[in-house]
Amino acid sequence: MGREQVLFKSEERKTAQEVAVFLRQVADKIEQGSLILKQGTNEIVLSFPKNLTLEVKVEEETKARVKRTLELEIEWVEGEEEQGGVSIG
Repeated sequence: MGREQVLFKSEERKTAQEVAVFLRQVADKIEQGSLILKQGTNEIVLSFPKNLTLEVKVEEETKARVKRTLELEIEWVEGEEEQGGVSIG
């Protein structure tokens, strides 16, 4: 079993409008094929293949108050689309 390494993480409070703007920007970059995430000096460049796996999950946690979470997860395997293709050398 492989190990998981966090390459970039950010969590901050934003208005619903700010979140919507951010998600639209992310969607545009995915469609263009690459995205650069920056926070301070931390930066990561992501390149997207044509096919991705999208997972959508809603969770609810009840304690003193009800807390709901919407998780959007996009997965892909690096180099997966290149495997098995025909190439001319």
